[in-house]
Formats: sequence, C-alpha cells, structure tokens
Amino acid sequence: MKRFAMLALAALTLLLGSPMTASAASLVANIDVSTQTMTVKRFGRVIHTWKVSTARRGYITPAGSWRPYRMHKMWHSRKYDMAPMPYAVFYHGGFAVHGTTAVSRLGTPASHGCVRLQTENAATFYALVSEVGPGNTRIIVSN
Repeated sequence: MKRFAMLALAALTLLLGSPMTASAASLVANIDVSTQTMTVKRFGRVIHTWKVSTARRGYITPAGSWRPYRMHKMWHSRKYDMAPMPYAVFYHGGFAVHGTTAVSRLGTPASHGCVRLQTENAATFYALVSEVGPGNTRIIVSN
C-alpha cells in the first residue's frame, strides 16, 4: 500500500508539475490598461517600465493572465491589412505584445487590442522571453 501511495504521488507530481514551477514565472510583464504602462519584472525585480498603447474605443484588450505561445521577429497582421507587428509575442488568441512605429500614440489607447510598445522595447522584451522561455514567462493584463 505504501509503495502504491508513493507511485501515485510521483505520477501526480509529474502531471501537475512541482509547486515552485507551476506558480512562479521568472519573467512577468504586467500591462496596466488604466495607466497604459507595461512593467517587466525578472525574478520579482522591476527591470523595465514602458509606455504602451492598448485597445482604443470600440476594441478590447482582454484582461487576464497568460503564457506566451508563439513568437515572431516580424509578423504581419492578416486581420488588419498586413500591418507590421515587429517582435510579436502572442499570448492569447490573436493578441500580442509587439512593436509599433506609432510612437506618438504610446501612453494612450490606440490599438485594435494588442499591446503596442516602442519597437526597441519590444525587441528587448522579445529577447527576454526568448532567453527565459515562454514557459517561464507570464503576461498579465489588468484594467
């Protein structure tokens, strides 16, 4: 019986992962829609705070917490006239953190729902996610 319990516990640990890896992310990007900012923390320490543009009137940037699932150094939006999306880090459906040339709009809602950054900052974020891995990254959007 003791052996069965140990095997069951081992199997459960494999299925669910260890408590440390399941809840912790070494890289966290907090996007605050109300202030139009993105704060990046690495191992709990703030390393960057950037202005962003999220959804303008008539569109939404969904709130929630996700891990990135796809990354492209350059992506072109199939939905919005092949608009360039440099250093795109996709985190939920078609929503991504990516660079923009519309830097004068940063700090104000201006997008169709994505989180836009100055392209240099998007490249930095892309490199950080690449370094730690999408599985160790968390993107949190709050209103």
